[in-house]
Amino acid sequence: MRRLALPVGLGVALLALAGALYLAALGWRPSASDYQFQGVDVSDANGAIDWNAVKAAGADFAYARATQGGDRDARFEDNWRGIADSGMRRGAIHAWSLCRLATDQANNFNTTVPKADDALPPAVAIDFIDGCNDRPSRDVVLEELKRFIIMVEAHTERPVLLLVSKRFEANYDVTSALDRPIWSAQNFFPPDYAARPWRMWRASDMRRVDGVEGPVNWDVVTK
Repeated sequence: MRRLALPVGLGVALLALAGALYLAALGWRPSASDYQFQGVDVSDANGAIDWNAVKAAGADFAYARATQGGDRDARFEDNWRGIADSGMRRGAIHAWSLCRLATDQANNFNTTVPKADDALPPAVAIDFIDGCNDRPSRDVVLEELKRFIIMVEAHTERPVLLLVSKRFEANYDVTSALDRPIWSAQNFFPPDYAARPWRMWRASDMRRVDGVEGPVNWDVVTK
């Protein structure tokens, strides 16, 4: 029995450590001394949000998904209005689809997102999405993205942020070809997969904050 005591005790200790690390990860965010401006990005998957509580939890700004491909986010209008009512800066995101033409996607975004003088730069989230198996050539993808950017920037009068996933960048090398501010994503450790330094970093996709049921994306801006 004494020979079993050490492995069992070690297993309990490891489970306790894993639990403590998990709880720490849920509350972690980058240091405010390193990143003064921090916030969230959300979609309808986050459900109804208490934006005043999110602001009280330390968010300075919020991005809400407005559109994906040719579809609209079911909660965008509520989020857009709620962010503004809370006093936070707000921005809108379009989730790119390789299965839809750039003109259709840009028109969808431009007709969904009101033009607002207080809005942050629009963002396009560039990744492989469920339900779309098309894989055009790099030249086609870049030309389509350029067309989308031109149309959205004409509407918003602000430069588009490129929220490019690591896997999409590995396949299409977007950030070396499109000269726009980069928003990279990687949990806990600053990412370096883009061709140029990022301006925004999605530092965690599992943070828990008051006002949101379940995990939320937490973002920071460079100085």
